[in-house]
Amino acid sequence: MNTMINFFIFLVYYQLMVIMALHAKHALGASPSQAGLVAGIFIVAGLFARILSGRIIELVGRKRLLVTGVIVFALATVLYYFVDSIIPLILVRALHGIGWGLATTSTATITAYIIPDERRGEGVGYFTMSITLASAIGPLVGINLYEISGFDMILKLSIMLLVLIFIALLIFKVPQSHLTQEEKDSLKVMKLSSFFELKVLPLALVGFITFLGYSSVIGFLATYVDEIGLVRAGSFFFMVYSISIILSRPVVGKLFDSKGPNVVMYPSFLLFASGLFLAGQARNGFFLLLSGVLMGFGFGTFAAMGQAIAIKIAPKHRMGLATSTFLAVSELGIGLGPTLLGIIIPTVGFRGLYSMMAGVVVFAMFVYYMVNHKLHMD
Repeated sequence: MNTMINFFIFLVYYQLMVIMALHAKHALGASPSQAGLVAGIFIVAGLFARILSGRIIELVGRKRLLVTGVIVFALATVLYYFVDSIIPLILVRALHGIGWGLATTSTATITAYIIPDERRGEGVGYFTMSITLASAIGPLVGINLYEISGFDMILKLSIMLLVLIFIALLIFKVPQSHLTQEEKDSLKVMKLSSFFELKVLPLALVGFITFLGYSSVIGFLATYVDEIGLVRAGSFFFMVYSISIILSRPVVGKLFDSKGPNVVMYPSFLLFASGLFLAGQARNGFFLLLSGVLMGFGFGTFAAMGQAIAIKIAPKHRMGLATSTFLAVSELGIGLGPTLLGIIIPTVGFRGLYSMMAGVVVFAMFVYYMVNHKLHMD
């Protein structure tokens, strides 16, 4: 039930995200910088909400925070109907991002508590497949609906999905936490450890570097395949990427639980780096799609199993903080990546960019080695 709710939330997120900048430009006359802000403000607001929710989820209650996040998410979705200029759109996007951050941090935290410790990798792997499926289906639905019926139809579908979420919430029973007074007091104190799980920050830094590498795919693959004349193959890239994640996830999760994190983590870095390098060298559709397969096995494994490690190394009453810390810091790499990498593309070109990002991911692997050695995560 929790995974289904998460899937629908991300489906709404992806189908709106993929067309929002285009809608801002065509319907509201937004400049390129304004259109970029419309897309980016959602992520910034979502990261803020993730940090906040990690601190308060055990104090407010897991289901209560999830319901609150979904209500804010739904309210913002309805408010799109009343937007007629760029400033209100930016404000609604920020509100939407806050709802998304609260709701998705809640679902991830609830998952951490539901799954038995001995099946942590497998369970988190299955849960995060909901995001993978949404990332494959959402953009496809969003782009096609926008071309056929316009923005209004996407909003109607989003509201239908939100109705399903609310129905699911009515019957979804969430196990409540039973914190000691000392644990509650530790979460109320205003200091750095009240907003971040400090044990997870080194791992989250690895996540930031790795997600920075993935931002080159999210941000520039469409432009890159257009430049090298592989648009048709590029249109299948994320489908192949998603399929490879779905096929690998059951095996990867069980290996994580039975053999330990390092058995899957080190190969994930090498496969992701190989996929990025191959993408930069691709001269035909076959090698471009093969790079998508490698990235699916590599980055897809890291994103899920990194979250599982974050949960594993944190105290039980701070699992919410562990989840929000890993996700917020890691996703900052995707939020900042396109802007940072856009500066160097004129100098190195797209092929040089992907080769460089392969090196960045290898560097992330060495940082992980040092973090693993210090925390004894294996």
